[in-house]
Amino acid sequence: MTRQQLFEQILAKKSFLCVGLDSDLSKLPKHLLKYDDPIFEFNRQIIEATQDLCVAYKPNLAFYESQGWEGWRTLEKTMALIPDDIFTIADAKRGDIGNTSTQYAKAFFEKMNFDAVTVAPYMGEDSVKPFLDFEGKWVILLALTSNKGSFDFQFAAQENGEPLFEKVMKKAQTWGSPGNLMFVTGATHPEKFKEIRQIAPDNFLLVPGIGAQGGELEKVCEFGLNSQCGLLVNSSRGIIFASNGEDFAEKARAAALEIQGQMAQVLAKHFR
Repeated sequence: MTRQQLFEQILAKKSFLCVGLDSDLSKLPKHLLKYDDPIFEFNRQIIEATQDLCVAYKPNLAFYESQGWEGWRTLEKTMALIPDDIFTIADAKRGDIGNTSTQYAKAFFEKMNFDAVTVAPYMGEDSVKPFLDFEGKWVILLALTSNKGSFDFQFAAQENGEPLFEKVMKKAQTWGSPGNLMFVTGATHPEKFKEIRQIAPDNFLLVPGIGAQGGELEKVCEFGLNSQCGLLVNSSRGIIFASNGEDFAEKARAAALEIQGQMAQVLAKHFR
């Protein structure tokens, strides 16, 4: 999916919502455990309930890999359910020496047909560039994450005083373009979005941390929006685990609808 196609979907759906499919078997509604593949059944109902309200789905691979080969099969079946016009993100946080990264990229882009994969930048250019060599696919590079541990390294001052996450964002833009490179920037750091937009004015930002982690949509949008929206705001637990009862899909839709409604108001103000 191209940048323009993603923007068109955002305008059409009046939404820049990404639903995280962090489908933890231990948190699934108990009535689903009677199914041969309870995670798939959970995902099926979540997707059917939210697909008109979001522009992206982001399966977190840990919740599938933890189930062994059966988990990979669940992921494959889940991907087949997602409509072609919805952006798909493999939240895999990969990154290794060049030939290994190439194999990771083949797995997610060729075999699984994801549009994007999250990549860790710590090993540098040769660990990231192989992912950028796939036409029509995206790298979503970890820059400023939403977890508490982000303060351990990402804010560490470099030689010129800039924090490490800024150095990562500046350097990475010499590897890719706004047409194939996004950055993960957590909603729990809203005060940094003005600086982030000065560094990367045209790139899309994948923004986790809304809802369960405490991030606020309004604060993210204040400085995070650009001329093509430029935001994919992710919500996982706040949507998919809005209820642990038999009404889980209905409650998930209600939670997604609430966020989408807020996004529609934001988009109406900025793209009239």
